[in-house]
Amino acid sequence: MNIDLKRSIGDFPDNPGVYLMYDGEDIIIYVGKAKNLRSRVRSYFLQDNPIKTRVLMSRVQRIEYLVTGNEYEALLLENNLIKRHSPRYNINLKDGKSYPVIRITADEYPRIFRTRRIVQDGSHYFGPYPDTRLIDEYLELVDKLYPLRKCRTTALKPRKSPCLYHHIGRCAAVCAGRTSHEEYMRRVEAIKALLAGRTTELRRELTEKMHAAGSELRFEEAASCRDALRALDQVETEQRIVDFDPEVRDYIGHASRDELSAFVVFQMRSGKMVGNSVFYGELPGSEEENLVEFVLRFYSSTGTPPRRLYTSSSLGDLDPLREFFQRELQSEVEILAPETSRDAAILRLCTENARQELERHIRSRGDVPALEELATVLKLSGPPLRIEGFDIAHVGGHHTVASLVSFSNGVPDKSQYKRFRIRSLPEGRVDDFASMREVLARRYTRVKNERLPRPDLVVVDGGKGQVSAAREILDALDLAIPIVGIAKREEELFLPEHPEPIRLPEGTPALRVLQFVRDEAHRFATTYRASLQKKEVVTSLLEEVPGIGPRRAARILKAFPDLDGLLETPVDIVAKSTGITETKVGEVREKIRSGIYGEES
Repeated sequence: MNIDLKRSIGDFPDNPGVYLMYDGEDIIIYVGKAKNLRSRVRSYFLQDNPIKTRVLMSRVQRIEYLVTGNEYEALLLENNLIKRHSPRYNINLKDGKSYPVIRITADEYPRIFRTRRIVQDGSHYFGPYPDTRLIDEYLELVDKLYPLRKCRTTALKPRKSPCLYHHIGRCAAVCAGRTSHEEYMRRVEAIKALLAGRTTELRRELTEKMHAAGSELRFEEAASCRDALRALDQVETEQRIVDFDPEVRDYIGHASRDELSAFVVFQMRSGKMVGNSVFYGELPGSEEENLVEFVLRFYSSTGTPPRRLYTSSSLGDLDPLREFFQRELQSEVEILAPETSRDAAILRLCTENARQELERHIRSRGDVPALEELATVLKLSGPPLRIEGFDIAHVGGHHTVASLVSFSNGVPDKSQYKRFRIRSLPEGRVDDFASMREVLARRYTRVKNERLPRPDLVVVDGGKGQVSAAREILDALDLAIPIVGIAKREEELFLPEHPEPIRLPEGTPALRVLQFVRDEAHRFATTYRASLQKKEVVTSLLEEVPGIGPRRAARILKAFPDLDGLLETPVDIVAKSTGITETKVGEVREKIRSGIYGEES
């Protein structure tokens, strides 16, 4: 314990206020508020404090305070200081920025887009959306259901022909006279209803149009309505909770372990869950303090509090928070414990989400204890913080490829993944040992020559043979990198120096790390092999079309690597993109449909 630091707080007042903790570099690392400054700060020096408090205090070198007139002023000052300094051990949501919203402009032909800037010009705004993924889903759905104009100018310039977006059904092309103003504004009103959660009428309209188009043999229009309904289903599937209560409500679930805390917010609007946001922090305060801080930071950032707020834990004295909502956000917010079984069920689900998100976040930070156990098992000099794993994949000696996956602290580092086509084997020959020698030679020759970071451990999928092949290459390159092989059948570990395999109990953390590396290498290799095999099949089919040779086939695949895009893009655009005639496009599509999808013309 820092005795000098403890003595320095002896003259702290017993008034309400804010305290600031500084580290050895004189940087503020934590800001807290207190009803009684002296009592609260002294509590940080108790012998039986939890580990998260001890971790914080091990970094604190100086503590200062600011006295306020009351607890509400302390709450407000704490929030402003956290925004200004972004201390490591406080909640930092979005660096004080506002969350994005969806804007529909007030132009003659309105545009729709995401923004963080509110302009009081008659535009309509929907949101905010702390979960930006939901904005993308809504805008994608709008594009499918009711496409508006894509050009950004306020005054439209007339065009003779519409843009590419119109050809793919994503622009109204009002500049080319393809959509009337009346029809355009009908789309705008439908979009507003969609974003407000009023989808019953939209569903009825789309369903009626689909049936009418089908009965009149307008199959393309019917399919378009069907696809729009599916897209609507997809967005509403994300909104799993529906209870038909129109009142604006939020639920906050909270979970913590050691110094880490996770918060999940469910936002209910028009009876549907439209927000599911997750936040994390290394927070040393009590559960009550952390939750109050989160509520303050979240709503001061979004600026849109609910009518009712339900939380999974007590917020203590609610008067300062209520005053904050009234004065700063001009809102009356009821902060409640669940009163009905419905609210209790939603809050339990919210809290369970927080617990699962916390577990996932902890895993994503790495599993150093498992790596330390692995180091003991394999007799390594230290935990293998950087692991590289290899696997070979082929089909009867054809399309032989290799994968390299990289793990940091027990977590995949996908930016360092690499894949290789094996060059040393003639087509049709199966030799996994030779393939392993080739890929390790290529990888670690480059590592040595370019002085790239070396892994702490190499993992190969296989037994003695694969391990020996890998060891042979590393010895030739004079690289002392430990190697282990993991054989899938018995989950045995093979080391170059051990004549007998090592068997670890199923579920052992060290074994789980190796299995994760092995399985990820296998997945990456087989995915690459399958893509090459499919490309060869498609190329062969294309070359069966009269007039399509190797060069044109390669040009088609370069323009449309995704076959669905080749089949669904308008014929004239495919022709322009590939340099073949529209008639030939039709022949290519027929060949793909029959050869890949088994469809008959």
